[in-house]
Amino acid sequence: MKYLVILGDGMADWPDPAHEGKTPLECAHIPNMDRIAREGRCGMLATVPEGFEPGSDIANLSVLGYDPAKYYTGRGALEAVSMGVDLGEGDIAYRCNLVCIRDGVMEDFSAGHITSGEGAALLSSLAEECAAVGLYPGVSYRNLLVVHGGGGAQTTPPHDIVGQETSASLPSGPDAELLLRCMEVSRRVFADHPVNLRRIAEGKTPATSVWPWSGGAKPALPLFEEKYGLSGGIISAVDLLNGIARCAGMKVISVPGATGYLDTDYEGKARAAVAALADVDFVYMHVEAPDEAGHLGSWDEKVKAIERLDAAIGIILEDAKATIALLPDHPTPIALKTHTSDPVPFAILGKGTDDVQAYSEKDAKNGSYGLMNAIDFLPLLFS
Repeated sequence: MKYLVILGDGMADWPDPAHEGKTPLECAHIPNMDRIAREGRCGMLATVPEGFEPGSDIANLSVLGYDPAKYYTGRGALEAVSMGVDLGEGDIAYRCNLVCIRDGVMEDFSAGHITSGEGAALLSSLAEECAAVGLYPGVSYRNLLVVHGGGGAQTTPPHDIVGQETSASLPSGPDAELLLRCMEVSRRVFADHPVNLRRIAEGKTPATSVWPWSGGAKPALPLFEEKYGLSGGIISAVDLLNGIARCAGMKVISVPGATGYLDTDYEGKARAAVAALADVDFVYMHVEAPDEAGHLGSWDEKVKAIERLDAAIGIILEDAKATIALLPDHPTPIALKTHTSDPVPFAILGKGTDDVQAYSEKDAKNGSYGLMNAIDFLPLLFS
């Protein structure tokens, strides 16, 4: 048997009074998602265990069957693995966003989705002034900061505080002094940097600071194939998911044109997922775009991202010979511009049918699977 999970990051949402009390999933034209629900079975999935923040790291680990209480150390550490950064004993890796803060308010957690080349240039200049830490450029605004001999810190994801004062959300704990110093130096280095001067001249959002968050030590996950007796691969444009793949011994499947943003190549991912099923038993196709639209607070962009994913799913339904599951990892409500821990709707095609006729948060609540914990999801899919 072959299995394929289609994961629309942050795709679930809340009903919006301005759209007749419907969610983006209910308003979007999604005939292929609806087909999976109509010809399959549905339910709701609790992806964020009690006591954890509703991040994509926690939720995707849970969906893949890795209990965060046992295996989670921090998002930065997973991304370090993906980037090929070898963490030594005592190293703490932090996700390091390039952000725009004006007058003490978090204006943009992605610095206008700065390009990878621009981000690398900014980090290179910062590294000359912050030799006490390791700085590693990643994709767009997503970078890495490593503290050697670190003790950890309590931090806040920058996408959780867009439009808010940052003073109450600064790092605290053993590594805080060093992290705050790096943030202070970045403000000075970035202020007149050629990258920012050019972005401002072009009417784009500048990167005014780094923002370290979610630090952790090198993780150790049981190998996916030993855990489930199946070979697996992950398709994603973000380091977090690729880091999970590498830690779990899964194949990292790269797709040209996959960006981790609204302009990603949806259909390219779908074709790659179908092709990968010839080499592995299980493919996890992750699409970041709905989550990015949710963080932007854009209804139109979220609906568009969902519809573009649906069109790509048409390729999968046409060509893939596999049991297919569809779900988000967590909601990213447009009203909040950040994640919540609400259960998410899922549908499985290839394991019987129930009475659900459409794919949405409301419809899936009536599915025959009921409410499940994410840790049990893959065992269900593979049974």
